[in-house]
Amino acid sequence: MKVNDMREENEKETGSNILDISTFDVYPILGFFLNILNVKAWQYMGLRVDPKTQKIKKDFKKAILTIDCVAFIIDKLAPQLEDAERNKLRSLLTDLQINYVRQVKAAEQ
Repeated sequence: MKVNDMREENEKETGSNILDISTFDVYPILGFFLNILNVKAWQYMGLRVDPKTQKIKKDFKKAILTIDCVAFIIDKLAPQLEDAERNKLRSLLTDLQINYVRQVKAAEQ
């Protein structure tokens, strides 16, 4: 479930346009967190610009922590997902892990 969908559902239930995530089931919330962590991992690897500073900044300790959190959430969500969604998330995790290794190796040279 996307944030806009969550907001619309919230408005229907509460009559308010303020997003109250406490009204949502855990699965959409975890999906939302996965999206945030995914974006942050790419930023920490130096492969995306930090929107706040408009600069590239690498922080491999934060990158691997973020990737580990993504892996943990995916593992917890996996039993609840259809095969296609599970494969999509595992692919996302693999992309993060491969790019992390590449970036660390490049930084060592």
